[in-house]
Amino acid sequence: MSECQHRWEMANIQFGFVVFEKCSHCHGLRTYFAQDDTWDEYREGDCLWSIVENAQTFRFDLKCVNCGRLETFEELMGLLYCTGCLPDCEVEVIRKQQMEERTFVLVAFGFLPQARTRPIAQSKLDILTDYFNQRRDTSRSRIKIISFNLIEDLSRCRGEFIHDVGMLSEEQPPAERKPLF
Repeated sequence: MSECQHRWEMANIQFGFVVFEKCSHCHGLRTYFAQDDTWDEYREGDCLWSIVENAQTFRFDLKCVNCGRLETFEELMGLLYCTGCLPDCEVEVIRKQQMEERTFVLVAFGFLPQARTRPIAQSKLDILTDYFNQRRDTSRSRIKIISFNLIEDLSRCRGEFIHDVGMLSEEQPPAERKPLF
């Protein structure tokens, strides 16, 4: 029996916000997904956590329509579009190399701080890459999903989270992009 040639579709789609919060005591940074836009501040022991940024995004799993296999992406906070803001960033270097092969790079962003030590598995990045390429004419261009761990200095990154709302807007984005947080 041959292996399934997976044909992925999105399942368990959730729209919401990726929230970046920082502690004024330890200067820790962490992120989470919330379905509501919130700016609450709270205390955990000595830490005082404040939201420094949030961005609209969506989460999903992938399910094969052929065999029913469900691939969960609970560790995926969202997908980021590299804006080329840091010429020496490894993501930007890869993006430029891949553009020569007509391949667009998207960055799979994991939840902080866990994602720093437990990045999204390469096998899952490959599944995401397959999913996005199944829906396009790959003779013209391709998509490649890479890990956000390649971004050395997140505090300087001006990437943009991809979300469904407003993607077809005719309004121009602002000329100057601000850092993520």
